[in-house]
Amino acid sequence: MAQNDDNQLKKIASHAKEYGFIFPSSEIYDGLGAAYDYGQNGSELKNNIKQYWWKAMVQMHENIVGIDASIFMHPTTWKASGHVDAFNDPLIDNKDSKKRYRADVLVEDYIAKIEAKIDKEVAKGVKRFGDDFDQEQFLATNPNVLRNKAKIDEINNRLGKGLETGDLDDVKALIEELGIADPVSGSKNWTDVRQFNLMFSTEMGSTADGASTIYLRPETAQGIFVNFLNVQKTGRMKIPFGIAQIGKAFRNEIIARQFIFRMREFEQMEMQFFVKPGEEMEWYESWKAKRMAWHNALGLGEENYRFHDHINLAHYANAAADIQFNFPMGFKELEGIHSRTDFDLKAHEEHSGKKLQFFDPVENKNYVPYVVETSIGLDRMFLAILSTSYTEEILEDGSERTVLKIPAALAPYKVAILPLLKKEDSGLPQKAREILRLLQLDFNCQYDEKDAIGKRYRRQDAIGTPYCVTVDHQTLEDNTVTIRDRDDLSQIRVPIGEIRSKLIETTSMQELLKKI
Repeated sequence: MAQNDDNQLKKIASHAKEYGFIFPSSEIYDGLGAAYDYGQNGSELKNNIKQYWWKAMVQMHENIVGIDASIFMHPTTWKASGHVDAFNDPLIDNKDSKKRYRADVLVEDYIAKIEAKIDKEVAKGVKRFGDDFDQEQFLATNPNVLRNKAKIDEINNRLGKGLETGDLDDVKALIEELGIADPVSGSKNWTDVRQFNLMFSTEMGSTADGASTIYLRPETAQGIFVNFLNVQKTGRMKIPFGIAQIGKAFRNEIIARQFIFRMREFEQMEMQFFVKPGEEMEWYESWKAKRMAWHNALGLGEENYRFHDHINLAHYANAAADIQFNFPMGFKELEGIHSRTDFDLKAHEEHSGKKLQFFDPVENKNYVPYVVETSIGLDRMFLAILSTSYTEEILEDGSERTVLKIPAALAPYKVAILPLLKKEDSGLPQKAREILRLLQLDFNCQYDEKDAIGKRYRRQDAIGTPYCVTVDHQTLEDNTVTIRDRDDLSQIRVPIGEIRSKLIETTSMQELLKKI
């Protein structure tokens, strides 16, 4: 997959719309910026991703439970968490194009270009030395690589310091010194950098005078923290234990772009793991490994993932890393693993006046637990799967097909039942529907009898259906069917009674979970 490939992203967005995965929101009214609706196939894929995460995090761990907290929370929640005072993005406008950008993203995009230069140097080395190429030694010794790495570190440190101390004048000066131009117009005529709070506010109350300002939650984590004691006591949970949640969050992003990668309404899959103070780094490393194993089990390609350790930490963290994925626009954050210390629970203790502590019977004392967080964007995970699975192929006979090679356990439909003929008097539709009823209890199935069989295969390829079962005249004679494999196009003849076991073996969530 090419980096920074806008054309590839456009193809994926177009395919997603054409085949019922993602539609622009309220499209009949010309849409709403950075808002999307998941269509009939998209909602199935999205639900399967949720199920894979939930089963891996909750079902497979006896010390992790799940909740579903309200989107609306008491406004003091967001004062305690720091979001009211500090949930800001640095905003900068270009005076000529009138376009608005996040200042830190402009700098990060500049850094990505330097990283691309390093990748080119590596590619030259591979081409020159072949199997003898030692990439680790090359990265540690090549002068060009070291010079570019030093430049990246210098830029990162300066940007981080400017954002941490609030020195926005220096952030602007950095943009100007690097010669960063507006991607649209090429202009370098920038406004000052200013902070922009990302929370959506609304009013709750029956009258204007009696209404109070509340916020749409900008993250799901706080719903877990304020329920720490409720879950711990009612579930009789012992440290270490985790609380998981999947839910919507809302951020008034300055610039939402790149299809569903950055939206103002999005969905998070988060787990907060409460541990004994002093043991957080051990659990932090453990959860980094566990989460990467979850990703790699999908088979999207280990080369498409990498860890990126944070140099400049958030005020609540003592360690943080991103799992970055190679999207069409390059390596970008997919998931975050953070050691949040005891910041959140202590902040809520202070603002609520309630003790949020755990009584340790072994040590015979109360303490505020430390927290290790794993947080993944569901929409970004959806895009990662869609962009990796989107494949354009030229087949042996010279024909072309577009296929979504979605991991079988996550595919919207596991199997399509296709009678060779539509005519009722052929007996094939009746037999095909019998097979459909046999499989529907266990699998999401499609039934399709319209058009030639080749066209139907292409339709199923385009939505990622792993298997097609074709019912023909031989089926009526010996109760066997043809099963066609989406990926390698192989066809095998099997008895009807064996279809279910084959599908379970190759498409079930259980088989996927065993790989973790």
